[in-house]
Amino acid sequence: MMVELGDVVRGRRRELNLTQEELADLAQVAERTIRAIESGKRTVRLDKAVQVLGAIGLELTVQVHVPEAIR
Repeated sequence: MMVELGDVVRGRRRELNLTQEELADLAQVAERTIRAIESGKRTVRLDKAVQVLGAIGLELTVQVHVPEAIR
């Protein structure tokens, strides 16, 4: 199941009753970073996304699958 990061961040921010500005302050990022994440922009820096997730009590986990052909 693929979930869009922006949808997760927006949903959690709303659960916490935070504005985009409040979340930006909490995560110590620019408000435009929150807007970019929530709108699905693909150019958001990974470290900034991790900061935002941490500020709302979430973490990013990456799973790498190595195909049999290159093992």
